[in-house]
Amino acid sequence: MRMIHTSDWHLGRAFHQVGLQGAQSAFLDHLVEVVRAESVDAVLVSGDVYDRALPAPDTVAMLSDVVERLIDAGAAVVLSSGNHDSAIRLGFASRVLERSGLHIRTSLDDIGRPVLVGDVAVHPLPYLEPSLTAGRLGATERTHASVLRAAMDRVRGSLATGSHRRSVVMAHAFVTGGATSDSERDIAVGGVAAVPPAVFDGVDYAALGHLHGRQEVAEGVRYSGSPVAMSFSEARHTKGSWLVDLAGDGAPAVHFVAAPVERPLALLRGTLDELLTGREHAAAEQAWCQVTLTDPLRPLGAMERLRERFPHTLDLRFAPTGSVTTMSAYAASLTERSDLDVCCDFLTHVRGGHGADDAERQLLAEAVEGARLGRSHAEGEGSATGRRSGAA
Repeated sequence: MRMIHTSDWHLGRAFHQVGLQGAQSAFLDHLVEVVRAESVDAVLVSGDVYDRALPAPDTVAMLSDVVERLIDAGAAVVLSSGNHDSAIRLGFASRVLERSGLHIRTSLDDIGRPVLVGDVAVHPLPYLEPSLTAGRLGATERTHASVLRAAMDRVRGSLATGSHRRSVVMAHAFVTGGATSDSERDIAVGGVAAVPPAVFDGVDYAALGHLHGRQEVAEGVRYSGSPVAMSFSEARHTKGSWLVDLAGDGAPAVHFVAAPVERPLALLRGTLDELLTGREHAAAEQAWCQVTLTDPLRPLGAMERLRERFPHTLDLRFAPTGSVTTMSAYAASLTERSDLDVCCDFLTHVRGGHGADDAERQLLAEAVEGARLGRSHAEGEGSATGRRSGAA
């Protein structure tokens, strides 16, 4: 079986208030062409299909269109829900859609029920919010590691009774050893978010989602990363998908397929005059730019002057040369920091540089976590629910 491992499409995402629909559409066109050219049997999308629990109509239409084209190109399509998706909404009519080659798995009831592609059993695991799923899975603790262990026990039980030759599991989690990016939503619960790679022992390949940089955290345990950059911390990433061949009894053959880049990212640093005149910065003139100015005094009209040469400058920061300490620009950092860090930055900002102490940070962490869980209960965002249980 030949498959493409991809994840974290985040359809509907914006990058510093600039919509990514064009870049995402170009990637999806590229994906369809790869399926045709490489005779791919299955496309696996390991969570965060959408960027929001309530995607816009044009975003839903984009997903519908690419799924139709992928199936017409000859591939089965397997989608699992991530922490950005609404499990209930993404999973609507999933049993009916299976008949046409689209397999959507968002429910606890489906864990252990494989998608069969030839002689390969693919087990998609939805994102499992520990506080909502630990009891129903029989997990011993309300942690990501514990609920995934319980889910994998179901998977291994299914594998022990099946007639397939090879196996794949899809999961959306933070696995120990993975490198993070600024654009990923924190999924920590009580400070315990990491999952050891050994949780996935017993399968031939673990197709992971959540982290936005492609990487292998253990043998056969890989992140595809997001196909489009969503923060300047990803400026050095090469985006794309894994093309995985499962043949015979040997290790999977894995090849990286680079995705098209609509516009590169550039990180620029220096004085305003250096940036406006330096020939070494010519390549950044067509890039999305994050600029850090080091002038001792903040230049007047800096953004307007920068955009004369670098018209796609999105993020402007200041780090004056010679200053002992600098207070980060609170408003400029909102799009690339965790909710807890944003709250702490705000406190630092309004108190003139005096940050949160340990007790205050703990209170803020509890408030942020409570708000996140409240959204999960209310909207079904990021939680796998049973079709018959009525749980949110």
